[in-house]
Amino acid sequence: MAARSKARKRAFQILFEADQRGASVQEVLADQVRHARSDDRQPPVNDFTMQLVEGYAAHVARIDELIATYAVDWDLDRMPVADRNIVRLGAYEVIWEDGTPDAVAIDEAVQLAKEFSTDESPTFVNGLLARFKDLKPRLRRDAED
Repeated sequence: MAARSKARKRAFQILFEADQRGASVQEVLADQVRHARSDDRQPPVNDFTMQLVEGYAAHVARIDELIATYAVDWDLDRMPVADRNIVRLGAYEVIWEDGTPDAVAIDEAVQLAKEFSTDESPTFVNGLLARFKDLKPRLRRDAED
């Protein structure tokens, strides 16, 4: 698995854990960093993982608003936890992370859905993130207003 794919997987796991614990992603990220420093068996949290988690944290309210608006027939709180956090991470990366091509961010999110969620999840994740990609210029402009 490529380094960036591993970083995305770790970022997803941090978002998922924070969601399950009802904690902030920054708190879980800090816990993971501390744990990795104190236990040689734990891999370090790499820079790209931190960039993704911190980027998501900076836009969390807007990302959840967008998901609630564009996820047809899905309330955010009723969405499977894995799907919700995969889409959150993917939305951040598609809309705000200029260092990653949109197609790569979407494909990586779909791969996470295949690994961690239901058979229907990859299609759902792909469709929603593709919609965000299409609306990206407007969504970024709206976020800046």
